[in-house]
Amino acid sequence: MAQNLQERIAAALGTVINPRTGTGVLDSEMVKDVGTTLDGKVRLTMILGAGDDATLVRDVRQAVERVTGVTAVSIDVKDPRQSGPPPRAAAARTLPVMDDRPAAAPRPSVPPPVTYPALGSIIAVSSGKGGVGKSTMAVNLATALAARGARIGLMDADVYGPNVPRMMGVNAPPPVVNEKIIPLEAHGVKIISLGFLIERDQPAIWRGPIVMKIVTQFLRDVNWGQLDALIVDMPPGTGDAQLSLVQATQVRGAIIVTTPQDVSTGDALRGAKMFMRVGVPVLGIVENMSWFECPHCGKPTSIFGSGGGQRLADELELPLLGQVPLYPRVLEGGEAGQPIVLAEPESGAAKAIDKLAVTIASSLGIVLRDS
Repeated sequence: MAQNLQERIAAALGTVINPRTGTGVLDSEMVKDVGTTLDGKVRLTMILGAGDDATLVRDVRQAVERVTGVTAVSIDVKDPRQSGPPPRAAAARTLPVMDDRPAAAPRPSVPPPVTYPALGSIIAVSSGKGGVGKSTMAVNLATALAARGARIGLMDADVYGPNVPRMMGVNAPPPVVNEKIIPLEAHGVKIISLGFLIERDQPAIWRGPIVMKIVTQFLRDVNWGQLDALIVDMPPGTGDAQLSLVQATQVRGAIIVTTPQDVSTGDALRGAKMFMRVGVPVLGIVENMSWFECPHCGKPTSIFGSGGGQRLADELELPLLGQVPLYPRVLEGGEAGQPIVLAEPESGAAKAIDKLAVTIASSLGIVLRDS
């Protein structure tokens, strides 16, 4: 029974072809060390080089999951430099049967961060939790800086929920010229996002090595041209994407977005401490949804409490860079691909974000033109 399962897995893997080389992932030993348990669990190692498409991991997983008798699939992704001798043509072989004991986690060597002078100042926009408007801040900050004449790139590193394409109103597969990805452009901002590369309903079930690969490729393999600043929209929390960014390049600083209530500022505190611990300066705190601004009369109402952003800034001994009101048109603009700084530049929210952009530019030494 176990031998039959192994043969079915080998046959399924034989159908997955690496488009870069035109060879099967099993024959070229791109997939190695395939093992099965008697109850149908499968573990394998996949060697993913710099030129290989990360979606091959998904294709391998789906091919194995479709095999009758397979109950679970675990894939360990490795760089060729960590995997010993280069792949060679494989002779027919049987797949080993393994026990259920978890394999010891490999200890990958982390290369030193790479400097990308053409990208200007790399700024991470982060938060401790989701739902605080982090992507809204990243999109509008990038747009406001571009509107004032700065050369701005926007990198959507929120690999688990890439919303930048929708919020910027652009979504198409980016062209590739001379092995470089050409970023799409909207509102004067150059943009790259995983959302351009995967289907809208496709879940991004990425482990650390794949997140690191995506972040590195977005930095290294995208033809950004010369930028004054690259704004990076991070996923919520303090996970793989944040660590991958600071390991991949020199980050000039981080901006922490929170809302006024304590449950948000507590998570934001941990997010700020993470950047400090890995040597990335935190430029300051941005408090979003500071009060509700009535679209008819402009009267403010503090529906999420007040003062949380200032208390957090005081605790961290950082500046409170700005307070942005909760304004319904911000949501509408995000849904329509029209950032509020362009859709309604005279609104309180747009003015607060524009002021934030001027403050950030001043701290980075970016010369802006008057609006």
